[in-house]
Amino acid sequence: MFDSRLRPLIDPPLNAVARRLSGSGITPNMVTALGFLLGLMAAFALAINLYDVAAGLIILSRLADGMDGAIARHATPRSRHPNAKTQESDIGGYYDIVADFLFYSGMVLAFAIGRPQDALMAAFLIFCFVGTGSSFLAYAIIAAKRGDNHEKQGKKSFYYLTGITEGSETIAILLAFCVFPHYFQPIAAIFGTLCLVTTFGRVLQARRDFG
Repeated sequence: MFDSRLRPLIDPPLNAVARRLSGSGITPNMVTALGFLLGLMAAFALAINLYDVAAGLIILSRLADGMDGAIARHATPRSRHPNAKTQESDIGGYYDIVADFLFYSGMVLAFAIGRPQDALMAAFLIFCFVGTGSSFLAYAIIAAKRGDNHEKQGKKSFYYLTGITEGSETIAILLAFCVFPHYFQPIAAIFGTLCLVTTFGRVLQARRDFG
């Protein structure tokens, strides 16, 4: 819901850092891998109830997640395609989205490991994440098949369908879990319900656009 509104605030500093790194030899896929590694470290911290450490690692991981695309747009191309103007690539976009979805579900799984009494609600939240993720990716596949594209969320590898619960809201909820771990169940119940509303809204959007 807030992703498109945050882009004008987030993109300028990311682009400034990306321009400085563009000649350093650091590739977008390296940054994607770093973000994923930081996410794994955050999951481990959650599993052993180190919530402050986990929160810091989550923030660093998501900064890396935003940085990989910025570097791709500014770095000298390393592509097999002779007309490439940037390092943006389909495989880079693929790596990024796979890492993102593993990160989000992995955080919830790690919380369930650290707090087994909350495991049932964690399972419900992962179920809701599957709904938002599948409705998001399925729409992108059909949109690509039809040649649809837009850049409201910034320049992306594929079509981004908006909703109530997007990346920024999910990150905020993960951080809320770290700050208020004893309130995991009510927070997860509310956010999971909003995820289901987002899924339902995307299904309706797909019906209107593709039906």
